[in-house]
Amino acid sequence: MTEHAPSKPIDRIEQIKLFLALSRTPHGLLDMATPAFSVLLYLGGFPPFHVVVIGLLTAFAGYTAVYALNDIVDYRTDKAKGNNGTPTGEEYLDALLVRHPMALGLLSYREGIMWAIGWSIVALIGAYILNPMCVAIFFLGALLETVYCLLWRVSPWRTIISGFVKNSGPVAALFAVDPNPAPFFTILLFLGLFCWEIGGQNILADWTDKNLAQQLNAKTIPIRLGFQKSASLVLLSLTVATLLITFLFFLQAPIWRWGAALATIATGSYLLLIPGIKLYITQDRNHAMVLFNRASFFPLVLLGIVLGLIGFSCGI
Repeated sequence: MTEHAPSKPIDRIEQIKLFLALSRTPHGLLDMATPAFSVLLYLGGFPPFHVVVIGLLTAFAGYTAVYALNDIVDYRTDKAKGNNGTPTGEEYLDALLVRHPMALGLLSYREGIMWAIGWSIVALIGAYILNPMCVAIFFLGALLETVYCLLWRVSPWRTIISGFVKNSGPVAALFAVDPNPAPFFTILLFLGLFCWEIGGQNILADWTDKNLAQQLNAKTIPIRLGFQKSASLVLLSLTVATLLITFLFFLQAPIWRWGAALATIATGSYLLLIPGIKLYITQDRNHAMVLFNRASFFPLVLLGIVLGLIGFSCGI
């Protein structure tokens, strides 16, 4: 007798994929490398095991909730966009699964809210266990993300808010391992990641949607400044980000500082500056997507460099 596998488990798997798409989980997992490399570079080693476990779960929950919040706040805007001009997964990291599944009717608005609330609760519990200050940072990040979305038709300088949102993860991670993190390290890290977010993520994301956003009367940097000035701002931001992060590695790795600096410069050049120069020359949408995708891997490679430094220092 031939047995047929039930269809419901398959449906559930597909629905889970839609929830992960709502939270842009592939991108969120890459973003989780940001607080990880920040803490390891700051400490010069690993925090206690329980902090690692709770921290990873809290970071996943936090990024999952905030990315879902973006689609919840932008629900009407995303419905107006529809599927017109949406880059495919082969071209654009944020469309690797399904872009805006709620707006496309693949998930209900209620389901999206429940998903975001559930992961927010997990994030808040973990943040409180690590350091109550992390709870305040999470709430601030969620509030700023909401304001950022609401300013889409109001001001192109909402992009500055995105720099603060993206820094909420690594700054919270520092407070999770040190109640009073070193101000100089924190400020330098903040500025470096701020410039990376502006030049390597935010402006480029708006660049890919420029034509459709213009039709919907959006106010973004590419629309306000045009391609030439936007490309210049991208290249300037990425140059500053590379220099600041390199200097940070140089300071925090006294034994292998020159190797760390060279590795960071090489990483910034390949992932940020070379594609940034190509975008500056061509001002082409496809090059903007290539740069966005490459820049998204910047924190992950930095995490690899830190792990290498820790391994060398331990004689591994």
